[in-house]
Amino acid sequence: MIQITLPDGSKRDYDAASVTIADVAMSIGAGLAKAALAGKVDGKVVDMSFSITKDSTVAIITAKDAEGLEVIRHSTAHLLAYAVKELFPDAQVTIGPVIEHGFFYDFSYKRPFTLDDLALIEKKMTELANKDEPVTRRILPRDEAVSYFKGLGEHYKAEIIASIPANEDVSLYREGAFEDLCRGPHVPSTGKLKHFKLMKLAGAYWRGDHNNEMLQRIYGTAWGSKDELQQHLKMLEEAEKRDHRKLGRELDLFHIDEHSPGTVFWHPKGWTVWQGVEQYMRKVYQDNGYLEVKGPQILDKSLWEKTGHWDKYKENMFVTESEKRDYALKPMNCPGHILIYKHGLKSYRDLPLRFGEFGACHRNEPSGGLHGIMRVRAFTQDDGHIFCTEDQIQSEVVAFTTLLQKVYADFGFKNIIYKLSTRPEKRIGTDESWDKAETALAEGLKASGCEFTYLPGEGAFYGPKIEYTLKDALGREWQCGTIQVDPNLPERLDAEFVGEDGGRHRPIMLHRAIVGSLERFIGILIEEHAGALPFWLAPVQIAILNITDTQAEYAQNVAKRLKNKGFRVELDLRNEKITYKIREHSMQKLPYILVIGDKEMAAGSVAVRARGNVDLGVMSLEDFETKIANDVATKA
Repeated sequence: MIQITLPDGSKRDYDAASVTIADVAMSIGAGLAKAALAGKVDGKVVDMSFSITKDSTVAIITAKDAEGLEVIRHSTAHLLAYAVKELFPDAQVTIGPVIEHGFFYDFSYKRPFTLDDLALIEKKMTELANKDEPVTRRILPRDEAVSYFKGLGEHYKAEIIASIPANEDVSLYREGAFEDLCRGPHVPSTGKLKHFKLMKLAGAYWRGDHNNEMLQRIYGTAWGSKDELQQHLKMLEEAEKRDHRKLGRELDLFHIDEHSPGTVFWHPKGWTVWQGVEQYMRKVYQDNGYLEVKGPQILDKSLWEKTGHWDKYKENMFVTESEKRDYALKPMNCPGHILIYKHGLKSYRDLPLRFGEFGACHRNEPSGGLHGIMRVRAFTQDDGHIFCTEDQIQSEVVAFTTLLQKVYADFGFKNIIYKLSTRPEKRIGTDESWDKAETALAEGLKASGCEFTYLPGEGAFYGPKIEYTLKDALGREWQCGTIQVDPNLPERLDAEFVGEDGGRHRPIMLHRAIVGSLERFIGILIEEHAGALPFWLAPVQIAILNITDTQAEYAQNVAKRLKNKGFRVELDLRNEKITYKIREHSMQKLPYILVIGDKEMAAGSVAVRARGNVDLGVMSLEDFETKIANDVATKA
């Protein structure tokens, strides 16, 4: 007799030595059995064929569950490999994992795949799925599995299996004529895979090592329903329109050049946006008790050894040498801030001490990971570090969270996700200090009225942290802000303060950032607003267009008046049709276009067109100035 406990707490008894997930699903109802993709037994996701031999807690997984979606995507990756082998028998399969929103599979083949090949492969996947072939699992000893795949000519797969310890068995999954190495679980049959699409081709080195062969990677997406797939494809289409790299070219904001890969060449308009973000954040520092500092770009190797970065991070650091001393361009600002803190004796009365820096950092990111201005090798952070006592952590978290919420709102982001990463298994410090730090972060979020989720074990080895993640207009998530408790660096670099008792104590260091990398944040802003940046941040806020030469002098006077009031104005006096000039400036996504004809000149007014071809009618200059001053004040 086996007793199964279901998610709702109900129990079912089965008079047998074993029962499969499929049996449990069918006993609950034929509809559930038809929708079932896998099961969860005592918290572990398993195949529908999995045999339960003892009393267990069981849940049936369908496409509506997050685990079900992962099973679908994992199984669709195998379906992709199956289709490739059917069409290109000489191709060798390597690895095919699940990724966010889909999957990929890497192949070795004698020629590059084409977009036409991609269409053929997707068609073949549909044919194979329609066959509704059962997906079955078997277990082989490692060495037998190596020999099996070598016999198939699948040398990459044999190499993967050979790296598994010799005393371990491996599981293989078969569908029709195709069998692949996999831990599973998988859908019970290929007919469960209906809503997928192949997206793109890319290159990838075998095992991620640039010394190895370049493989061909095929990306795809898979979903539980047709509507979900269509919504995702629509979102991707919209994301392509908003791509910051495309808009950066069209709006003449920046470019990336092969002469300095992973760094940004800011054009005048783009640098105006940069300055808008930086000067805004500088005012945030000034208004909230931060002291702006500036540290050097190059620091001696010995400092990075003391902090631990040299052993753990040196491969991502740019290094140089002078007079037989080794140096590194700083990948982060923290050690420099501690050196500034240590310059002069500090008292408990000085704490909390808040340093901020727009610190330029360099990280030697792999070329394959670079992405426009979102992921670069040279970037500037709105980096801040708070030196405080343990008892001050909670109040600093409350103040920081409130500040961060206002900053994000001013940039147009209202939806923030809060996550608290707690102690990992390998860590330093006492349980008491971890309890105190985690409680302070949690209570700080609660006091700020924030609902949050825990990420157990995701904290750094030296302390817990809060992650602040933006959700943009397309529902994409961008982790930007963070505040992290760190007693480790002050210990390593011997930072102290004199306590109320007259003794020497270690401060707690809070690493904090709001926008993070300015480059990345500007990229997010461009995509969030589809290039139509809010008035206060737009590189050109107003274009002034005359209809004929008669109004040229008046247009110049209007431009001069607005510029003198601090607005960014572009004057267009070209001898072109007014419709042409309006269309051209509209494509630059300017907040306002002022059209001046004889009537406007005679009345001392302007005809105002707002972004999106919205006609606001004729206004006096005074009324227009009041409107745009309000736009700036309200961050409209």
